Amino acid sequence: MRLLLDMNLTPRWVSYLNEAGHNCTHWSQLGPSTAPDADICAYAREHCFVLVTNDLDFPQILAHTAAAKPSVILLRGEPLTPEARASAVLDGIAECREELDAGAILTIDWSDKPRARLLPLR
Repeated sequence: MRLLLDMNLTPRWVSYLNEAGHNCTHWSQLGPSTAPDADICAYAREHCFVLVTNDLDFPQILAHTAAAKPSVILLRGEPLTPEARASAVLDGIAECREELDAGAILTIDWSDKPRARLLPLR
């Protein structure tokens, strides 16, 4: 799966996700750190990335635009480090792959249980 990490997550996630077989890139490798969320969302959509973030602005953008892509993996709860949360993220991706491929918001909260909501939001 092609994953794009938002600026609010440490670039350390890249190696964890790449080692698990995903194609992961941190936004800092692609664009300015000051890029608006709408631009990052559009880039993810245009380049077929699933966006990984803890920023609630991305689901809000998808709700306001009624867009079916990009899929978003939304991490909630602390800590947001790959050392603490990578296994939950990888399990969530495996469990909800069909939903992510179709277009979804996958939320992984402090319980580490994935919840997927299909896009577009209505």
